[in-house]
Amino acid sequence: MSTSTKDSGLALVSPRLPKHKIAGLAGTSFKPQHLQAILADDAPGGFFEVHAENYMGAGGPPHAALARIREEFPVSLHGVCMSIGGPQPLDRAHLKRFKDLVERYEPALVSEHLAWSTHETIYYNDLLPLPYTKATVARVAEHIDEVQETIGRRLLLENPSTYVTFPDSTMSETAFLRELVNRTGCGLLLDINNVFVSATNQGYSALAYLADFPLDHVGEIHLAGHAEQEDDEGELLLIDSHDGPVADAVWKLYELVIGRSGPLPTLIEWDSAIPDWPLLKREATAAQAILDRRAQAQPREKIRAGV
Repeated sequence: MSTSTKDSGLALVSPRLPKHKIAGLAGTSFKPQHLQAILADDAPGGFFEVHAENYMGAGGPPHAALARIREEFPVSLHGVCMSIGGPQPLDRAHLKRFKDLVERYEPALVSEHLAWSTHETIYYNDLLPLPYTKATVARVAEHIDEVQETIGRRLLLENPSTYVTFPDSTMSETAFLRELVNRTGCGLLLDINNVFVSATNQGYSALAYLADFPLDHVGEIHLAGHAEQEDDEGELLLIDSHDGPVADAVWKLYELVIGRSGPLPTLIEWDSAIPDWPLLKREATAAQAILDRRAQAQPREKIRAGV
C-alpha cells in the first residue's frame, strides 16, 4: 500500500528560486547602479555578493534589483554587522532579519566576519578585532552555533584585516580559526587582501600565514583593493578600503592559494569609489582566468598521480 506525503508526515520542499552553479566561479559585489549593464551584458560573469544589511527592509528598489539578479545568477549573502566576536549576546532582531534574507533569496553562500561592532547600545561603523584566547573561542563558537541553528545553513567566517593586536592573545589567528571550525563545523571565507593588509601592518609573513591557514574548510575567497597611508611614526599602513583594483601582490598570493586549494568561488569586493561595470567585470575576469587555468590543470595532475 502506498503512503502519501501528507500521511507520512513528510513534505517535499522544492527551492523557490533557480539553483545556479557557483563552484569555480569568480564574481563581484552587486551594485544596483550596474543592474542594466549586467542584464545587457552577453557574458556578465559568475555570481554576485550583497551585504545583508543593505536588504533588511521589507521591499523597495533594492529588493526589486536583487530579485532580478537572483533569477539569473547565484548570490552570496555577506553579513557585516552581526558582531559575532562581541562579548554580548547576538541581537535577536538582527539575526531574525538575517534568517529572513537567507530564506527569501536562498543564497549559494552565507558569510560573516570574525569581528565585533557593538557595545551595549552603541553600534560602530567598523569591524573591530578581538583577542585570540580560549575564552574568546568559546564565546565566538556559541555565537556561530546560534547563527547556524537559526538559519539552518553552514556559515563561512571571514578572517579580518587588523591594525592592532592584543598582548593577551594566546594563539595565532589561523589556530583560532581552526579551533572554531573544529567546534562548530562552520566554514571559512579567506580574504586574501585582508591577509596582505594585516601581515604588512603587523610585520609578519603573508606566505607563512597562508601556509598555516586551514584551506580545506574554505568555501569562498575575497579579493579587494587597499589604500596606502602612513602611521604616526611614518611607517607604511595599509587600509582595507575596497576602493580600487586588486594589488599585484594580492594577485600573486591568490594564484598560490588556488594552486593549493583548487578553484574556489572568488569574489571581487569594490564598495566605494565604485567604477563603471566594465572595470569591475574586468577584475572578475582576471580572477576567472586563474580559476580556469587551475581547473584545467587538475585532470593532468590526477593522471600523473595515477588517479
